[in-house]
Amino acid sequence: MKHSRSGRLAGVAIVGTLALAGCGSDDNSGDSTTGSSSAAGSVDCASGTINSSGSTAQSNAMTQWIKDYQTACGDATINYTGGGSGQGVTDFANGQTAFAGSDSALNPDKGEVEKADSRCKTGKALNIPMVAGPVAVVYNLEGVDGLVLTPGVLAKIFSGKITTWDDAGIAKINPGVSLPSTKITAVHRSDSSGTTSNFTKYLEAAAGSDWTFGHDKQWKAPGGQGAAKSDGVAAAVKGAPNTVSYVEWSYATQNDLSMAKIDNGGGAVELTADAVGKAVASAEITGTGDDLTMKLDYATKVPGAYPLLLVTYEITCQKGLDAGQAGLVKSFLTHTASDAGQAKLVELGYAPLPAEILTKVQATVSTIS
Repeated sequence: MKHSRSGRLAGVAIVGTLALAGCGSDDNSGDSTTGSSSAAGSVDCASGTINSSGSTAQSNAMTQWIKDYQTACGDATINYTGGGSGQGVTDFANGQTAFAGSDSALNPDKGEVEKADSRCKTGKALNIPMVAGPVAVVYNLEGVDGLVLTPGVLAKIFSGKITTWDDAGIAKINPGVSLPSTKITAVHRSDSSGTTSNFTKYLEAAAGSDWTFGHDKQWKAPGGQGAAKSDGVAAAVKGAPNTVSYVEWSYATQNDLSMAKIDNGGGAVELTADAVGKAVASAEITGTGDDLTMKLDYATKVPGAYPLLLVTYEITCQKGLDAGQAGLVKSFLTHTASDAGQAKLVELGYAPLPAEILTKVQATVSTIS
């Protein structure tokens, strides 16, 4: 079934515009706060300017959150550039941004934790889950609605072992569906991407021996066609018949793309906010202290749980941000983690964090100083 929504993200750079109405003071330090009420809910405003970058998966959420926050807080400017999770982590570690958006937590094996902690000067870098972003398997196949795919079949498609749409493996799980004999074009992200990391983690966990390429932000399997960033992947599938790819739900709905149901072994599950919530609620928090790194159960067979998802983290310093940044970062992330902020996610193609996780997120954000 196809979905659509109006509006498009204009490019990957989201530059906050200064709202005329709002609150705050003339102090540009980012440390002063004052209360404001708006359609976005009650906001403790801070003033100043901060830059941030990273995950394109959360770009649509950031666009909305920045708009709402700046409408309430007229002395604040928040700039977010969605250059991909890898770029976001690098920018933050290099001190170019006040926080990063990443679809994977900082990786200690790649030195990311050490570099981020060093940037924080007097504290540790925190991984704070903020956006539950289901990954849609999107396809462009004329006359085929409600396609069902399993992790094993997905792994074979994206590793080049299944090459045509009428392959016996696809036909077996789609009885009665008329599948064409056309060649499959599998599209993957060409840039460093947390979405790729999560998609390949899913295949590694759920597809068993059918996937032998591990997981990484960079695509490792041979063949296929590359496209840059989330909007590039969505455009590639929308513009070419017989294609299949993986992209965040918000981009799939924006572009009215057909989305496959996923069967992990507990029955075919359609991508919905409730189905994603069931999967996120079963995740394990593996971070220590106030760090909220999560381990998702990609192989879950819980009926009605949509297993293919990512969680985007906001990565920032618990203590030790540059002068004038901490107050605005804390104020803004307090808004994104609020009930009002999370409520905006559903209409944008995301799923709100489950209450038990959101409570922990709110507690962690409150420690930023």
